[in-house]
Amino acid sequence: MNNDAYKDAGVDIDAAMITKKNIKDMVRSTFGPEVLTDIGSFGGLFKPDFSSVKEPVLVSSADGVGTKLKVAYMTGRHDTVGQDIVNHCCNDILVMGALPMFFLDYLAYASHDDAVIQAVIDGMALACRQNGCALIGGEMAELPDLYTKGEYDLAGVIIGYVGQHEILDGSKVTEGDVILGLASTGLHTNGYTLARKIIFETAGLGTDDVIPGTDTSVADALLAVHRCYVSSIKPLLSDDALHAMAHLTGGGFTGNIDRTLPDSLDAVIDLDTWEIPALFSFMAEKGGLSEFELYRTFNMGVGMTLTVAASEADRISGLLTDSGETVYTVGKIENGSGEVRLAHGI
Repeated sequence: MNNDAYKDAGVDIDAAMITKKNIKDMVRSTFGPEVLTDIGSFGGLFKPDFSSVKEPVLVSSADGVGTKLKVAYMTGRHDTVGQDIVNHCCNDILVMGALPMFFLDYLAYASHDDAVIQAVIDGMALACRQNGCALIGGEMAELPDLYTKGEYDLAGVIIGYVGQHEILDGSKVTEGDVILGLASTGLHTNGYTLARKIIFETAGLGTDDVIPGTDTSVADALLAVHRCYVSSIKPLLSDDALHAMAHLTGGGFTGNIDRTLPDSLDAVIDLDTWEIPALFSFMAEKGGLSEFELYRTFNMGVGMTLTVAASEADRISGLLTDSGETVYTVGKIENGSGEVRLAHGI
C-alpha cells in the first residue's frame, strides 16, 4: 500500500503538521485571557469583555495583500507581508471607530515551505501583538494545482468592536471641517500591479537597484511595512472633534475619502500641502501618469485621513504629532455632491 500517495500528488501533510507545531509559540504570543482555545482547534473561542463599552457593535473586514506578494517571491523576503495583512485590516475597521479583537488568516501555496510560512506567520504575530489583537486561528492550504511553485496567497479577516454611539460613518461630517493626513510608509498594499510594471518593466530596475532620488533599494521600498495607525488614533476615538476617517488603499484619494461624505458635501484636497515622496515622483515620471491616475491609484505619501472640526484641527494635529505621526492639513469639506475634488493652492 502506498502511504505517500497524497504527497506524490503534491500535498505534504507531514510537513504541514510540523509547521503547525513550530508556529505554536508565535501564535500563543498574541493570546490574552479572552482566548479560550489553543492553536489547532476547529474554531477559535474568544470571550470579549464589553463591560466598559456602551451598546457594543462587532465590526468585521476581510482583505488580501495582493500583488505585493510578487515582490516577496522575487526577493525571498516574507516577514513584512504578514505584518501588512494585519495592519491593513486593523486600519480598515479603525476608520469606523473600531478597535481589533482577533484576526484569522488564510495562507494558500503551491508547495509547503516551512521557512516561508514561519516568516509570514511571524510577521502576522508581531503585528497582532502591536495592535492588541489575537491571532486566533487560520488556514494553511497546499494547492499545487492552483498556484505556481514558490508562490502563495495571503488573506485575512479582522473582528473588532465599537460602541454604537461612537461609530464613524460620515454622518458627523459638516461643511468647514478640516481634513488631516497621516504620512504613509510607502505604497502600503495597493497599486502594486502598476508600480511593478513601471519599476521593473518600464524603468528596468532590479530589486537591488536604488530608487532614483532616494537611498533606498527597490526591495526595501516595495516591501516597506503597511503602517498601522491604531496606537496613534485610539486615544481620539471618543473625541467629539473626530468626524470621519478614510484608509487610503485601493482607489487612492478619490475612491476612499468619498466613502465618508454625505451626498451634499465634497472633500477638496489641496495637493500642494505635503511633499510627495520620491518613490511616487519617480513612478509618476517614468510611468507618464496623469495627476488623476496617480491619486486614484496610490496613497502618494498619505495613508490615512481624518476629518475633524475646524475649531479643533490644531489640537487634534498636535496630539497626533505627539504620538509620533507626521501630520498634514490636506483639505477641507465644502458644499457639493459627495465627491472628492483634487486642487492646488486652495
